[in-house]
Amino acid sequence: MPARPRMRTRSLALSLVLLAAGASAQLSTGANGGEGGPGASARAQPQDVPQFVTFTADDAIQSYTVEVINHFLAERRNPNGCAPKMTYFTSLSYTNYSMVTEMYVAGNEIADHTMTHAGKPNVSEINGNLRALNAFAGIPVSDIAGFRAPLLSWDGDTLRALHNASFTYDSSMTSASPANASNTDAYWPYTLDNGIANNCLEQPDICQGRLKLPGLWEIPMYSTFGESTSDIHLMDPWLEGRDADEVLGWLQQTFLQHYNGNRQPFGLYSHPIHLAINYPGVTNPDAIRNMLQTFLDWVQSHDNVWIVSNKQLLEWMRNPVTNEHIADVEGLGCGSPAVPEDENICNGIPVNMAGLLNRCDFAAFPWQTCYYCPATEPTPDDPVPSPREGDTRHTLPSDCQTAWFDPIANRCLCDSDNCAFTDETRPIGNYSTNLGGNTTGSGDSTGPVRAEATAPSKFNGGVPAAAWSGAALLVAALAAVVP
Repeated sequence: MPARPRMRTRSLALSLVLLAAGASAQLSTGANGGEGGPGASARAQPQDVPQFVTFTADDAIQSYTVEVINHFLAERRNPNGCAPKMTYFTSLSYTNYSMVTEMYVAGNEIADHTMTHAGKPNVSEINGNLRALNAFAGIPVSDIAGFRAPLLSWDGDTLRALHNASFTYDSSMTSASPANASNTDAYWPYTLDNGIANNCLEQPDICQGRLKLPGLWEIPMYSTFGESTSDIHLMDPWLEGRDADEVLGWLQQTFLQHYNGNRQPFGLYSHPIHLAINYPGVTNPDAIRNMLQTFLDWVQSHDNVWIVSNKQLLEWMRNPVTNEHIADVEGLGCGSPAVPEDENICNGIPVNMAGLLNRCDFAAFPWQTCYYCPATEPTPDDPVPSPREGDTRHTLPSDCQTAWFDPIANRCLCDSDNCAFTDETRPIGNYSTNLGGNTTGSGDSTGPVRAEATAPSKFNGGVPAAAWSGAALLVAALAAVVP
């Protein structure tokens, strides 16, 4: 991967204005714009709120990368006893689609990282990824909520494209000052209703309220700091240290700046291929892997620390509650699809789908899927080609969860309210949103795959003010006064 550019200091004026939006102030307004949510005391302090640690990964999903995620998270538990979840920003070059399905059904978040890992991506790169992840990995369109720009290379057009395609959040902007600095730009996640608060030196034409995108969230990427505030590390900091112990010191010091301060989320941003073992021609990074396990063990020894996906973080942001009431946040629970083990369907659950994967033999990179294999390789301009001759498998319908759909028989095993599901039509440019081809339950496994037309591309109108979290309202109000 190309090296990430080092970050520079952000707009001082904007930092001064938004500094007040710390965790204690954000919680004080409650969940519904000042009405007060459960556990959201007007006098809540940072130590009353959880310390979130977001574990995210970028690029292709292969056996090597899945092993890395499982190595670090599979045996861990959050304070409620549930397994931590993570966010994978997925690009499709060299991705094995069946593994995307497995990660999603296991409860992890699948997000958009463009089809071909393109910096400052055009609309086709972004929207084509939505279409392909839906068609060949079975990810409901409404569940692909987030985006990160490859190489962190984005501009105003990138954000407009996300807004027009109804993404929930972007996570491409960075902070370049410690979380406990007096003029920090390490803000809690915020909406772009009143403009952008990060990267204003790199993107001066869209700051100071010049670009407002109601309803679109930004989850900043928080830097890790070495020996000084100018020694900044962002993605894969373990690639930049002299040894593992040095990087461990960086991570611990930076974590404490968050934990002992306003409890802004702390992020681990990785390219898992750099942490893979038994990768041909590469020495196993055993020291770094051991160091990261030590760090995560140490992090979890602190009270009220939660390892979460970005989607889980935003669920809490929309209804911020104190540690005393965090059990009320449904998205942090242990729920998983209760598909009987004796069901033989290709659904992303290994015990159910043994022997059922469909192999798509493309020369550049063969991949497997539970759904149909296209006759030609997907591209940004043609992300969902027609099926290869004789392939009658179906794509995920709008009325069935991934874990309950049988793409071979074209039927949904869900027959109760406990597993009921409805995907939503979503504006993604000129593409059609494939919400399932033939209606499930038809019993027709030989009919052609088809798609429903999407709503016209639109300008996202955002969400009602009553639905905003107190955190979002406060940050938006503060941002509005920036000259």
